[in-house]
Amino acid sequence: MDLPLTSLFRRALNNAAKAFHLPTIEDETQDLIQSASMDLNTARIRVASLALFSPNETLPDISTRDLVYLFVPYALAEVENRARTTDTQERITRIRRAQAYLKEFIAYLANYGIVPESERKLYERKTSAIGDPAKRRDLKIKQYQKEKEIRAKIEAIHKRRNQSPSSEPSSDFELIVFLLPSSSPLSSEEEDSETDEIVREATLLLLRLTYAQAQSSLESQEQELELLHHMPAPSPPSADERRKPDQKAGQDDMWKLDAPIPKGGPDGKGPLLDPSGKPLRPFTILPAGASDRARLQDQVFQADHRLPTMSIDQYLEIEQQRGNIISGGGPESQNRLTTSEQLQLDSEMDGTIFGREKAEEKRQKDEQWAQYTDANPKGAGNTMNRG
Repeated sequence: MDLPLTSLFRRALNNAAKAFHLPTIEDETQDLIQSASMDLNTARIRVASLALFSPNETLPDISTRDLVYLFVPYALAEVENRARTTDTQERITRIRRAQAYLKEFIAYLANYGIVPESERKLYERKTSAIGDPAKRRDLKIKQYQKEKEIRAKIEAIHKRRNQSPSSEPSSDFELIVFLLPSSSPLSSEEEDSETDEIVREATLLLLRLTYAQAQSSLESQEQELELLHHMPAPSPPSADERRKPDQKAGQDDMWKLDAPIPKGGPDGKGPLLDPSGKPLRPFTILPAGASDRARLQDQVFQADHRLPTMSIDQYLEIEQQRGNIISGGGPESQNRLTTSEQLQLDSEMDGTIFGREKAEEKRQKDEQWAQYTDANPKGAGNTMNRG
């Protein structure tokens, strides 16, 4: 007996949600993935046979109960992407199939105009195609903020509907399950009339959120495909590898006469040098003393740069003692007398020995300057640029 479409879709989403929390490599996860994939493919065929969505219809023509089945290709793509693969070609096939489902989902939303134009322009831009890191980061922030805003609206609607779960949903599959009609027959007609508008609003918001994630998944899958296409082909197995393990082991045991001869060397891996002294393999020479070994061992986990050996104040004090710091300047230096002005002032101290000495020093200085100006008239040195 075939399950109703709602029950079939709910079972597929529940299995996919369980697999979402398990490691992909586990057999239990793959059993859930395979079951969800079979149910979703069956649901996709039944949606097409019932003609729930037609390109000639508009969004108001689709009932709220049918609107939730727009998520079928999106869920199929997510499940297909979680399937375990064993080789490169199989992974490429899985990715291309998931891309086809995502593009089908995006085409549905574009046909019915569910996603606003501003959001389409925001999420159609690929962050990997932007070379400027600042612009790429700015775009990611805007996309994240828009997704956070839509999630907050969905959560508010769940609270209005009194359908908030005991724990926050951790995957989109659980959010889609909340939109499916309840299987209980209690006041179905009255419940539909009260909650139809709320459920429709929540469904449209979740479709916008999954549209953003579908565009992001398409971009990451394109990058993964590019890496897979450039991956070198695996080398063919050698004759020894193609032999059966038990056959190879049996042949080895048959020809093994004695225990293996130790290779020697200080570490048991063979000699370090050949008879001529040439190194046969890399090795490290360590000190023989235990104290030196302990010292070297303590120096392993240290900073990768030289640490300071003195404070800034100590460094400035040493530089000042060496005479490498120029002091003075500023208003105090500007108001201080020059050496000539100070000499003039000291020479005017009449009646003192200090004043007479400074007057004689000033006279000699003036005499030397007069001799210099007589020997070097003004402009005498300008021989290259005469006016």
